[in-house]
Amino acid sequence: MSSADSSAILPGATIGMVGGGQLGRMFAIAAARMGYRVGVFCGSSDEPAAEVAAFTVCGPLTDHSAIEAFAKRCDVITLEFENIPADTIAACSKHAPTFPDASVLAMAQDRWIEKTTLREAGLPVAAFEPVSDLESAVAAGEKLGWPIIVKTCRSGYDGKGQHRLSCPADAEAVQWDGAEGGANDGPPWVAEAVVSFEREASVIVARTVDERVATFPVFENDHRNHILDETILPANVSAEMEGRGREIAQRVAEHLGLVGLLCVELFVTEDELIVNEVAPRPHNSGHVTIEACATSQFEQHVRAICGLPLGDTSMVVPAASMLNLLGDIWEEAAKQNGIPNWEACLATPGVALHLYGKHAARVGRKMGHLTVVGSDLDEVSKRLNSARKALLSDRT
Repeated sequence: MSSADSSAILPGATIGMVGGGQLGRMFAIAAARMGYRVGVFCGSSDEPAAEVAAFTVCGPLTDHSAIEAFAKRCDVITLEFENIPADTIAACSKHAPTFPDASVLAMAQDRWIEKTTLREAGLPVAAFEPVSDLESAVAAGEKLGWPIIVKTCRSGYDGKGQHRLSCPADAEAVQWDGAEGGANDGPPWVAEAVVSFEREASVIVARTVDERVATFPVFENDHRNHILDETILPANVSAEMEGRGREIAQRVAEHLGLVGLLCVELFVTEDELIVNEVAPRPHNSGHVTIEACATSQFEQHVRAICGLPLGDTSMVVPAASMLNLLGDIWEEAAKQNGIPNWEACLATPGVALHLYGKHAARVGRKMGHLTVVGSDLDEVSKRLNSARKALLSDRT
């Protein structure tokens, strides 16, 4: 596509972002740097993305008059989270191109649809079965082999709505009627076979409306209490696995007809990659790209939805690591009659601090992240751990 192609949405245009969280905030910062105006639709004017947006329209996702007022001001619209009502997306798309479209969201909003779609596309997924009650959960365990993981098909993130069941007795402790019903009369729960994996990884892929595709290198992820704790780049995988992971991500994007950005979470076993889940938006693991890659995931998101040439995804440093900063750190610092020791943290060489502008710190809430880059992963890990410890160090 040439720079004169009329289908490209060029700098100076207005991009709409549905959602006011940290993903929208970092997207807006990247877009503004490229010369775009970003309008945000969110619940209140003090959300993270609203603080850096050119304008904000506030209201619930079901308020179509507010959505219409927002969409009329935009040249293209995108999203920072996938649990948005389909009719809201339809309302946006009446006024401006909206990416990703409702079909991609429908897949991402329901784990049963997601896994069925991926399996039908010939992509590697763990064996799974529908679950609606105690009896079907036990039947799934007998068929898949204990233990199993059961997850709510709709909603749920960072481990919420998930249970590991090792035997039928464990299934008796779950409130099976507590999950929202699945889409299109699908099951409210899905049971998955447990995958014996060596590590967890993810790949982010971008795709344009005219089907150009680019993938980022494979990220290696370490979780604590079901929440991403640290991402390292490059991942400790073979060149073959690296290529396979990027190929899988591209196949997912092409199968879904994605326009925008999508993250594919993977389990890495001794000899294969298994797709865990997908998210059609920027992803927590991709934050490391801001310092580590020639193009960040947020700039790539802008390029993809605006029909611009996709950016270079190669690393510009030999090694990098990203650490999530959860509200737990603020809670612990408060016990010491203070706030996190930012001065000591930033005294660590090569540390980049990203805070999201959230006003209330809670245990498990993502408040920001640190990134460290360096010449090798051992060095990066040491400096990142030093920076983490420094946050709770004494100021005296």
